[in-house]
Amino acid sequence: MDRQKILDLLAEDRSLDVDFNLHIFDNLPSTNDKISQLIDRENAKSGTIVIAKAQTAGRGQQGKKWESEPGGLYLSLAISPDLPATNVHQLTVGIVWGIAHQLRQKDIPVSIKWPNDLMLSDRKLGGILTQTKVSQGKIYQAIVGVGINYANPVGANAINLVPNNDDRPNYRNFSIEMLTSCTIRGIISGYKRCTPATIDSLLLDYLELLHARGRSTIVNGKLGTVLGISPQGELRIGFANTTEVIETYFAPGTFTLGYEG
Repeated sequence: MDRQKILDLLAEDRSLDVDFNLHIFDNLPSTNDKISQLIDRENAKSGTIVIAKAQTAGRGQQGKKWESEPGGLYLSLAISPDLPATNVHQLTVGIVWGIAHQLRQKDIPVSIKWPNDLMLSDRKLGGILTQTKVSQGKIYQAIVGVGINYANPVGANAINLVPNNDDRPNYRNFSIEMLTSCTIRGIISGYKRCTPATIDSLLLDYLELLHARGRSTIVNGKLGTVLGISPQGELRIGFANTTEVIETYFAPGTFTLGYEG
């Protein structure tokens, strides 16, 4: 992984307006933990990036272990979103959309699995974990951890961009430095859309990429249809009775959509 190439790619986008401080390690327990240490011990600022070529204790939502073998992208970025604390899930919505949008701009047809996974060909390509600090009802600091499968080994329900066989799409010409740049740009452009003036358009754009939109799902034995998400990042599922469709909202962590095609 070429540090200077990543910085050069980021410098091409003048709209970012961020002073990046990039740290790359061969191996870490967790990039989120490392960046948290840099903030606490060295007063690291927004724009600090930590990348590990492998992780031994990476994690995803609900504390799930994220396999972090060499070959993948394991990245954390510190940001200062200045959002109401009640909008924590909205922040995740913006960031996962931002990364997906950046990859689609590079002709990689990524979709979103609610609330925070990136999908390609009905399989998991990556995911994000957002950790926040709150003061006086405001999110003043967030650490965004991202894991994306590039050339690392993956399981049956996952996919990477550079597979070892020839029967799947191959994005070998899309370098890991390009993937890193797209991911960072996606985080920043995504969270900047989490404002009262732009949230409605963000939700519409997220909905366009929502993998399960319009699909049927079973909740507590009842058949429902995925309708979209709320402004707070809740999943909207409609249940039909004899006269109308009743909408129910599910907060992240209370319901899981599977990876069935």
